[in-house]
Amino acid sequence: MTSCIEPEDMKGLEWASRKLENPSLAARISNLAGTPIDIAIHLLPRAAYKKIETAANSAISKALKVAVSSLRNNEERRSHDASYLGMAAGSGAVGGLFGLYGLPLDLPISTTIMLRSIAEIARSEGEDLSSEETQLACLEVFALGGHSESDDAAETGYYSMRLALGWMVSHAAYHIARHGVGNGGAPILVSLIGAIGGRFGSVVSQKVLAQTIPLVGAAGGAAINLVFMSHFQDMAKGHFLIRRLERKYGREVVKKTYEDLCTQS
Repeated sequence: MTSCIEPEDMKGLEWASRKLENPSLAARISNLAGTPIDIAIHLLPRAAYKKIETAANSAISKALKVAVSSLRNNEERRSHDASYLGMAAGSGAVGGLFGLYGLPLDLPISTTIMLRSIAEIARSEGEDLSSEETQLACLEVFALGGHSESDDAAETGYYSMRLALGWMVSHAAYHIARHGVGNGGAPILVSLIGAIGGRFGSVVSQKVLAQTIPLVGAAGGAAINLVFMSHFQDMAKGHFLIRRLERKYGREVVKKTYEDLCTQS
């Protein structure tokens, strides 16, 4: 494969493609919980799925308001991954103690913590956090590493996900620039929250299932949240690394090279 992409950037793109196309959250959680989560998740009652979906949509809605209202540039370009992992562990202890019943309290907190970490990663890759488009790109990270029930296999890859969300993201950014978030009830914002929340909910269900295992407890819940946070930090690093390379080389060049890498793997 020939490419104009420099060797160091190619190495980063190879890492990003591995992470984004083969998310390992289920396997990592299974190792912690001692249960094959990707199999056990199909045993969750439908009512539990609905509760998780509602909590995921609510968490994404709150994260959207946080993204638009308080993500700003500052002088430092380094991301503080370890600090956010510690905060996520504290939030996860609640989920470990109360399982599904602790989700309405745990998820908005852990999602906001993750958003802050995602924003720092975005900034470290040269993104402008005062831009509505960048703020929504941070929110897009929650759609990575999972898929909604309405997705088919062709819609689950990284660039397919961006294509599926692209129209909503661009129109939502325009709406927010003109009108702000308000109560989040504008149709385009509701659609975006639902699209991201559906994919995010499928990942949340893996975390919740592990935290409902009786032996997990608070300590195990904290450990599972550490894995959960680390997963989305990896998704963010891959996402914003690719966006930086797109600004440097052009989107079509990076997309073609990325797809070639996926074909070869």
